[in-house]
Amino acid sequence: VPVFLFVAAPYIRRYVAGGRCKSTARLEGKVVIITGANTGIGKETARDLARRGKVIIACRDTAKAEAAANEIRAETGNQEVIAKKLDLADTKSIREFAERFLAEEKELHILINNAGVMLCPYSKTADGFEMQLGVNHLGHFLLTFLLLERLKQCAPARIVNVSSLAHHGGRIRFHDLHGEKSYNRGLAYCHSKLANVLFTRELARRLQGKFQRQEGFTANALHPGSVYSDLVRHSFVMTWMWKIFSFFLKTPCEGAQTSIYCAVAEELESVTGQYFSDCQPAYISPRGRDDETAKKLWSVSCELLGIQWD
Repeated sequence: VPVFLFVAAPYIRRYVAGGRCKSTARLEGKVVIITGANTGIGKETARDLARRGKVIIACRDTAKAEAAANEIRAETGNQEVIAKKLDLADTKSIREFAERFLAEEKELHILINNAGVMLCPYSKTADGFEMQLGVNHLGHFLLTFLLLERLKQCAPARIVNVSSLAHHGGRIRFHDLHGEKSYNRGLAYCHSKLANVLFTRELARRLQGKFQRQEGFTANALHPGSVYSDLVRHSFVMTWMWKIFSFFLKTPCEGAQTSIYCAVAEELESVTGQYFSDCQPAYISPRGRDDETAKKLWSVSCELLGIQWD
């Protein structure tokens, strides 16, 4: 068995690594925002895209964000890697980030909604939303709303939402959206990832209807794969499982490939409302294809955030 594993190891690793983005597209003169890019797949996405164009790392922890930006600047030689404060658990911070960005930058071509929390104990955001739904869905929903006009002006533009295979286990519990009646940290994560898929599909539908003459204004979602990162830090059991089975998990660089693919691949220029895994189209759960739920979630999200987004 040890000999077999030694021989098979490279093939197992190659299989685990999954698809790789082969696009060499340049992003000169273009601006990318990546949320949660101080660690994990977000940082690796930023590292790759910094070799192509200007990248803004938007994170809650400014010290870690600046450290990541310094590292990427030194490695790529690109001085246009900028760290900005953004706390997705606080709508005031989201609005302040958007306001500063719109005042300082005249261009925005790619928005990668990457940041996320997973398996955290029950808690609420500054605005009273259940933490996983608040950060993973509502925070990015508001951020996209606030930056949409600038993206539209700079089209062709892309919105990339990092979801998960976990969306298959999710459902939108409108009767208990914030888990006040019952809460399971694993299911709450699944619900938030399903919200990412539904948001993407409804956003794509609305963009096509409103800006149908504007080529290349797209929104897509993706599953990065099972990645060895600190996303599972809130679960002692998952942390140990990740360490034990790390050989069978993607590295953050491998996990970033589908995000990069959705952001730059030439063949996706007019592809919208889709869901990808390993740099290819992937199966969406029946709940993720429920247009009525998507429309209702959109309406409820607007109501919770106090915005009008027609």
